[in-house]
Amino acid sequence: MELTAFAFEVLDGVAHITMNQPERGNPLDERFGVEFDTLATECSVREDVRAVLIDAKGRFFSVGGDLNALTRSREELARFVSSVTSNLHMGISRFARLDAPVVMAVHGLAAGGAVALIAGADFVLASPNAKFYAAFAGIGIISDSGGSYFLPRRMGSRRAAQFYMLNETLGADEAASTGLINRVVEADALEPEAWALARRLAQGPTRAFGEAKNLLLSSPTESLEGQLEKEARAMARVTRSDDAWNAMCAVLAKRKPNFQAR
Repeated sequence: MELTAFAFEVLDGVAHITMNQPERGNPLDERFGVEFDTLATECSVREDVRAVLIDAKGRFFSVGGDLNALTRSREELARFVSSVTSNLHMGISRFARLDAPVVMAVHGLAAGGAVALIAGADFVLASPNAKFYAAFAGIGIISDSGGSYFLPRRMGSRRAAQFYMLNETLGADEAASTGLINRVVEADALEPEAWALARRLAQGPTRAFGEAKNLLLSSPTESLEGQLEKEARAMARVTRSDDAWNAMCAVLAKRKPNFQAR
């Protein structure tokens, strides 16, 4: 698989995806969207992927959309945006529905659509130097990349509206307090702690994680009775797996479960 915007490897059950255009600030451009979708598909079909870790090279995590590309042609702008988002949004959907949990390690500035990608991850660790900039209102546009879906789920709808409409920049501590990220980690510990978390998740019950992710996504808009039924059906599906049966028997026998199913 030939990649320009990313580097990719699978190690210890973890798909390691690195934004790899540091000289450009890792922009969310057309190439980024195509490769992001390709990598989401790759992770969804590979038997050896049980967790995903996404990080970035360079000074910035991602500067968001590429303004040079966006201002290339006013006449073609709407068509260009529709084309770019089609691939990017498919990748976002696939990562959100992936059984394998997605971890992000944020070391610097994340702007615009990159903040939406961060909100869509299952776990986010950030260094004290990380900043999260809304960006969209500053150039007169609105959020893409799932921002309007994921940020209200992480921060609450009122706080998300404030973030976007006042074009805020959050420091790492404030991002943690709003629920946008899980926790702040010292800069020199960010990479090892992110890897430790990803490896821990890779050793867990992957199918159960996938069912849990889907239930959490549906809960804000589902009725109580509808969500209860979804829980019951998900539980029935999970309990058919060898992982669930073997883990219950292991705990009963006071042994540590060994999860293997993908």
